[in-house]
Amino acid sequence: MSGPEPLQTLYWKEDSLYLLDQRLLPGRIRYRQCRTSADVGAAIREMTVRGAPAIGVSAAFGMVLAAREADRAGTGTGGLKRTAAALRGSRPTAVNLDWALRRMERIIESFAGDAAGELSAALLEEARSILAEDISTNRRIGAHGAALIPDGASILTHCNAGALATAGYGTALGVIRAAAAQGKELRVYLDETRPLLQGARLTALELIQEQIPAVLVTDSCAGYLFSAGKIDLVIVGADRIAANGDTANKIGTYILAVLAGRHRIPFYVAAPCSTIDPNVEDGRGIAIEERDPEEITTFNGVRIAPAGIEAFNPAFDITPAELISALITECGLLHRPCRAGLEYLLAKGEKEDE
Repeated sequence: MSGPEPLQTLYWKEDSLYLLDQRLLPGRIRYRQCRTSADVGAAIREMTVRGAPAIGVSAAFGMVLAAREADRAGTGTGGLKRTAAALRGSRPTAVNLDWALRRMERIIESFAGDAAGELSAALLEEARSILAEDISTNRRIGAHGAALIPDGASILTHCNAGALATAGYGTALGVIRAAAAQGKELRVYLDETRPLLQGARLTALELIQEQIPAVLVTDSCAGYLFSAGKIDLVIVGADRIAANGDTANKIGTYILAVLAGRHRIPFYVAAPCSTIDPNVEDGRGIAIEERDPEEITTFNGVRIAPAGIEAFNPAFDITPAELISALITECGLLHRPCRAGLEYLLAKGEKEDE
């Protein structure tokens, strides 16, 4: 089962980073050219590019652009730390952003060359490696997770954790793609994911491209789906996983985890090991991004709430580890995520990278 090639989330060409403008999908396909590190930071903040892995890859290329800017200005590497700090602040919840930047910073710190251009070339090689590794990682996540999906399963997913949220293939949707490629008959329920409709706009587009049967529902339909026995399992992505297994993901994920627990339905999280943050003890330590209230009070530039109403717009919520049936990573499955299990996965990942 295969449809058209998925849209390319990002690519590097002729000294620029090109990002698919996901705010315009599915109606328009347009790539935003980023010529400077500031362009990349703005694209991340404005959600031209979104999804924790894709943000991390984009930031890596942002550091390449920063190094090239320093070469042209003859300012050396001093300003690169400020650029990294600015990129880190563009979206605070997704840990992959910091993970990718730390990799780039290690290149900068170890670089001994004096010739202009050598550092930016080394950074470009590392950014390309991060991009390629992300796609490979996602395929391994898919291969591990497919074993959890029975033939004939009805699956509920939230937000978009597919190729558009990564460098390619996807995490949660990557698992679904892998199961479909094995010939399993699947039915995917996807919610709209208010307020920016990543489910309706992006996940729906990817599932249509993959020719996987899918049904779009409102966010508020979830309770009915569970009570009617229409859901066999839930699978979502993640933006940060604390050391104890508590997981930050798109706002509304916690509701689905509670419903899954109430109805004794497996709730799976698919994410690379780079999403695990051992420096955060539990979910209380994860910074939750709060976005512009106008994302709630307006739609496509049209006001849908009366002027003067206060609006609260957190982008993520925290799902406690005890509500997660299994974490699906490139290093394997971790049933009932816990501190010791996450430490094992991180150690295994580091050993495989050697």
